[in-house]
Amino acid sequence: MDRPRRTRDRRGRGMRGPAVLPRVPGQPELRTSRERFDDLALGIVTEIDERWQDKLGLVEYAVEDTPQIPDDWASGTVPLSSLVRGSGATPTRLVLFRRPIEHRCENRSDLEAMVLTVVVEQVAELLGIDAEQVDPRYERDDD
Repeated sequence: MDRPRRTRDRRGRGMRGPAVLPRVPGQPELRTSRERFDDLALGIVTEIDERWQDKLGLVEYAVEDTPQIPDDWASGTVPLSSLVRGSGATPTRLVLFRRPIEHRCENRSDLEAMVLTVVVEQVAELLGIDAEQVDPRYERDDD
């Protein structure tokens, strides 16, 4: 009597993960969503920083997964970024929060527009000018 052969798909879920073998052993072939987000943010930040570097001064940019929200947080919304103005030798710090931004986007173009919007609005706040002046691609959402 033949016993049915046991397979790794015993619960009907299909294969786990993408079926792509890495060219370099130990190095994943496909980039993670974190790496893709970092590249997107770096491109936008670099472009805006180069344009406004003489007026911005020393600004440190970072991406974190989520903000640290205290237990007594009164607002119902999660922040998309944080801007801490520097003083003296301490640089200004602009932090983008990846997960809240990604959560509000349905596709790649939405994500690009959201990152651009967040960065432009924070830089405009820092410079004390209208966001439309910071980048011509910025579109105010009047909804």
